[in-house]
Amino acid sequence: MAFGIKRREITEWKRKIDNGEIAFLTHYWLDDRFPGCKTVTKVGCHDLGKLATWGKKYGLKKEWIHYRVDGYSHFDLLGDRQKEILQKEGLLDHIWHNKTGTLGK
Repeated sequence: MAFGIKRREITEWKRKIDNGEIAFLTHYWLDDRFPGCKTVTKVGCHDLGKLATWGKKYGLKKEWIHYRVDGYSHFDLLGDRQKEILQKEGLLDHIWHNKTGTLGK
């Protein structure tokens, strides 16, 4: 179940994807299959080759891309891997802060 996300954040993520950029969207998310994970980051790009190449540098396989017919295909980042990749991308404002229960600063 996804929650804690604003329409403008989704709109901006889609705009970047439509423009061929690598786009990041982090939101609260609960799924019994992934205990302990409270957020997910969706990393998308309209250019699937570019997305696969981006993922490869972090050890993500192109087979792990969540393909969507609406054009918003993406990788889902969770847990420690999510935090590691967001740190390397300089997106510290996307990282879940356990002590404060908030995303970002």
